[in-house]
Amino acid sequence: MRSARMVSVLMALLFGIVVAGVAVAGEGPDVITLKAKKGDVTFNHHKHQAKFKCGDCHHGPNHSEYKAGMKIETCDKCHNKEFKNKKLNSVMKAMHTNCKGCHKEHKADGAPTKCSGCHKK
Repeated sequence: MRSARMVSVLMALLFGIVVAGVAVAGEGPDVITLKAKKGDVTFNHHKHQAKFKCGDCHHGPNHSEYKAGMKIETCDKCHNKEFKNKKLNSVMKAMHTNCKGCHKEHKADGAPTKCSGCHKK
């Protein structure tokens, strides 16, 4: 009976380690490259996942909160000429609002804030 309890405890511990490993590793690609006229933007997706919540960048229609397992659409599905908010009616405007704004907040951590810091030709 004691060995069954030990096996249960070890299984629970192993499950916890696996779940924690998945949470740390995150989902999606390690690196993402966004095509841009001023030069492509390549960033370490997993590094961002380690510091921020998925919902800081990803959201659903009407800016609904990100939920685990939610299908992540391309930004231009919503952020396009049809988008009602003119300040966010392009991918560039949405990215500059979210990414550039966040980078300014985290400048002390080494986040680039100048165009050439993210856009590479």
